[in-house]
Amino acid sequence: MQIDYFASLNSPWTHLGAARIEALAAKHGASLRIYPVDFGTIFPVSGGAVLPKRAPQRQAYRLMELARWRRALDIPIQLQPRHFPARELPAASAVIAVRETIGDAPAIRLAHRILRALWQEEEDTGDAATLARLIGACDLDAEAVLALAAEPRWAERRAADTEMAIARGVFGAPSYVIGEEIFWGQDRLDFVASRLAEG
Repeated sequence: MQIDYFASLNSPWTHLGAARIEALAAKHGASLRIYPVDFGTIFPVSGGAVLPKRAPQRQAYRLMELARWRRALDIPIQLQPRHFPARELPAASAVIAVRETIGDAPAIRLAHRILRALWQEEEDTGDAATLARLIGACDLDAEAVLALAAEPRWAERRAADTEMAIARGVFGAPSYVIGEEIFWGQDRLDFVASRLAEG
């Protein structure tokens, strides 16, 4: 089985589900392939809105929900981190470059390290020096990965992955897709577990 994992490297919900989707894939012997797509492109097509354009009530409720999930999962995220939203393209290009040249597991490890830096450690993951340090923390060659990630083909690949996500019906982050079935949100991981158990 393969789980196609559509993520935003700015999403607290992607961060909250990160360790659990990795654990579920490992438990059920499923492959996990990450796509750090551009939800700024997806939202206008899907009827969503970037956070600053949402109604005040929705923005307030989002913070309530984040606080609830922080308690429920015992993950010490910052509700309003200093560098949110971070500039996402450099990190996404690095993750895609690693995915395509080294493998899925290192790409996922890097993506999840980036999310933890943003949401738990309040680091600017759009900053080149910070990104280099995070790449190194994943036992990757930071200089080589950053040089590779700067190649235009990875931004182009992200755009293609984003169009693929739209074509498959993905509209929010994180989305876990198994075959034709979409599971949107880290709060749907129990359903992902059931689907994986079915084989």
